[in-house]
Amino acid sequence: MTDAETATGHRAGTGHTPPPGPRPGPADDPLLTLLGLGADEDAVYHLLVDRADGEPADLTGRLAPERVQRALDALVERGLASVHRERADGPPRYRAASPLLALGPLLEARRTALHRAEFLVTDLAERHRMTQVRGSGAPVEVLSGSTAIRRRLIAMQQRARREVCALVPLLTPPAAISAVDNFDVAERESMARGVVQRSVVVREYLEQGGGDAALLQQLVSRGQQISVVEEVPLKMVMVDRQVALLPLDPERDETEPAALVVHRSGLLTALVALFERCFAEGTLLRAFDDGGPAGDAADAPVGPGDGIDALDRRILTLLRVGLTDAAIARQVGVGHRTVQRRLSALMRRTGATTRFQLGWHTARTDWLD
Repeated sequence: MTDAETATGHRAGTGHTPPPGPRPGPADDPLLTLLGLGADEDAVYHLLVDRADGEPADLTGRLAPERVQRALDALVERGLASVHRERADGPPRYRAASPLLALGPLLEARRTALHRAEFLVTDLAERHRMTQVRGSGAPVEVLSGSTAIRRRLIAMQQRARREVCALVPLLTPPAAISAVDNFDVAERESMARGVVQRSVVVREYLEQGGGDAALLQQLVSRGQQISVVEEVPLKMVMVDRQVALLPLDPERDETEPAALVVHRSGLLTALVALFERCFAEGTLLRAFDDGGPAGDAADAPVGPGDGIDALDRRILTLLRVGLTDAAIARQVGVGHRTVQRRLSALMRRTGATTRFQLGWHTARTDWLD
């Protein structure tokens, strides 16, 4: 039968239907090659997915039989298909593995690789930008938009070698990156490399409680130095005393964020001095030791002896940085009255009649190291 007869017979419904081939159109694009499959493997796997199982002869369309067999062998080796025989002397039959189970790990591996490539591109862009800035001699550059600011901030921290310093005022939801995201994306890794982290935060972070306050305690427990102050003049991140990032206009951060990148210059020297002054004027936040209120222990009286228990130490730690009784209660997870009772017990024990005297006695002892 000629091609014309075949086509005429098929239109009239009298001829046989040719073996199905890959579907035309967008679905025929070899997208699975992005996951490491060859073009033939992609086409044959698409055909297998549409069948409960099939023989190699059922899968020949626009591919020659030998190419189909090579693709099937490769799919079986990759775990994307299985092969079985209905009879010992029967032809092999192939069945596609679940796409979610078989392709999921390939997709995750490629996603991880792309994520690493994204950071590489960001780092290369930062190095290129810094080279251009040094070549032009400009001490300050301007970044516009949350995406550009976020990328630069992350790149700066990832390239830190000695020290990262930050001034952290209490702001409305940040336009570029939150404290928690910054810790997950950049801060955790730089601390693991031994980069010294020093921050100056306003007391309100601790007073309002919540995730940011808990993160501060986590950072202190990991070795970060956090100084608590009443007020911070501006928001800033400085790396290795070589470059600093700060808002161009903090009042427009929520609508159209822009930032200044300050390189080595007299302005950067002034920013270094500003940070050191703020850090020295604050009170270092100390990490809570292990333990804490459990059951009735939160209301237990202070025992005899020179030492104090973990809950009292937590209360005194937060009292030292100026938190109110209500804020301390939120931080340590007990009632307001429990904090007051514990402080009253400590005052009776030390003979103090005021909180100031209690602080003086605490400073003379080793209660807070």
